[in-house]
Amino acid sequence: MTSATDPALHRLVNGVLWPGFTGLRAPDWLARALDDGLAGVVYFGHNIDGSDSGQPARLSAELRNTRPDVLIGVDEEGGNVSRLDAERGSLLPGHAQLGCLNNLGSTREVGRMIGRRASSAGANIVLAPVADVNTNPANPVIGVRAFGRDTGLVARHVAAMISGLQESGVAACVKHFPGHGDTRTDSHLALPRLDLTWTEIERDHLPPFRAAVAAGVRAVMTAHIVVPDQGELPATLNPRILAALRETGFVGTIVTDALDMAAIRSSFGAGRGAVLALVAGAELLCIGNPSNLGPNGGRSTDHRDYREVRDALFEALDEGVLTAETLERAGESVARLALPVDPPIPANNPAPTAQQDPVDAGRMVRAAIRMRGGVTLDQHRLTLLDLRGRATPAVASTADAFSASLSRTHELDRLAPGTDATALVETVLSIPSDRGVVVLVDGIASTGAQRDALTRIADLRPCAVVINAGVPSSDTLPLAVIDALGSSKITAETVTGILHGETS
Repeated sequence: MTSATDPALHRLVNGVLWPGFTGLRAPDWLARALDDGLAGVVYFGHNIDGSDSGQPARLSAELRNTRPDVLIGVDEEGGNVSRLDAERGSLLPGHAQLGCLNNLGSTREVGRMIGRRASSAGANIVLAPVADVNTNPANPVIGVRAFGRDTGLVARHVAAMISGLQESGVAACVKHFPGHGDTRTDSHLALPRLDLTWTEIERDHLPPFRAAVAAGVRAVMTAHIVVPDQGELPATLNPRILAALRETGFVGTIVTDALDMAAIRSSFGAGRGAVLALVAGAELLCIGNPSNLGPNGGRSTDHRDYREVRDALFEALDEGVLTAETLERAGESVARLALPVDPPIPANNPAPTAQQDPVDAGRMVRAAIRMRGGVTLDQHRLTLLDLRGRATPAVASTADAFSASLSRTHELDRLAPGTDATALVETVLSIPSDRGVVVLVDGIASTGAQRDALTRIADLRPCAVVINAGVPSSDTLPLAVIDALGSSKITAETVTGILHGETS
């Protein structure tokens, strides 16, 4: 008998798998897998019907009818990254805004709000907060998803958000160990290298994870990054790095980042990567949904991705590379993660009551936004030049929140000319003189194409206003700038109010 035909081993394998799926209802293959011990599912934006507020809860109930202890996760960071509000954009502050505000009570309350929303949708674990310290201003994948670049500040806010999330009755899964903040490569698209010594990582990037462990975080997600000082295997597959996580005192569940990301799929394959991750000490394999990155980009399906990883584990069992004992230990950890959260509520900081006012997200976002130069824009007719880089769907909402919000208060043309010098100049020269010009950027924290583009625009339209949705620049810029620290719906609405002349 092979492992694939052994019912007990079949359940052990399924018990460490955490796939996504396509659609607003559970497909037949997923229902069968849940009935056969599948750990659970991860919700993505396309699983959520933004026009039907009750749909996520009904979907979760459908899954629990098949498996009552199903582990339902959702990537809900607030700010730019929201699955529950993927169609419209989040109405809660993002990490960078909270870090700029630097009020731990506000961060904790936003964590509570995220947790309540996730719980009302039927999820029992939230893939947040982000504990990465964004020390590289050119980082293409973390940026404003981080609380900031100061290690101590990030650590304090990570602990506060974990407390808020878990006080709401959902588990928190902090990410991305040992820290994705100093990379120059998006791991959704390729395998990054973190060329720091382990001593530097321990000093600058591990303290937020230690703070998360001290706060009682239930799960930690690994990073698909190579730390040459610890070998050539990415952290997700690296036993030395996962052992370092356990050395922090962490006793919860180690969760992999999605195995369909090109960092793993293109370098190792999702199946082999899954085997190596389990051998290294990971316990819950996030498979992704479905693979639209890496060598199978756009040609895979949710069921195929699940079967690729499942079948690789069967093969590893048959070859003796993976043992049933490893799967049993991992499955036991996953089963504990699916148990209800018993929120620790310190006596000097009680949980909010129903009588307390809800979080004032607009006030928080407005307090975090900074303006540099004379931000004046009197024209009703605007042209929006969108120069932002194209973010992967995993780290940005599908909604174009700035265009939608500005269109409600101004007559708006939106252009995306790119940063090519000749095309950009021709585009700016074609804008009528009676139109105001707004330039939307997200990559001006370091020198590069977007910074160069602002200099060209300033020569032609010196009264243009820049909306910076990314990390602020430490340099003086040639145009007036609104540092918005995000591109969520609440951020776009707040910036639109500023441009419309609102003072608070």
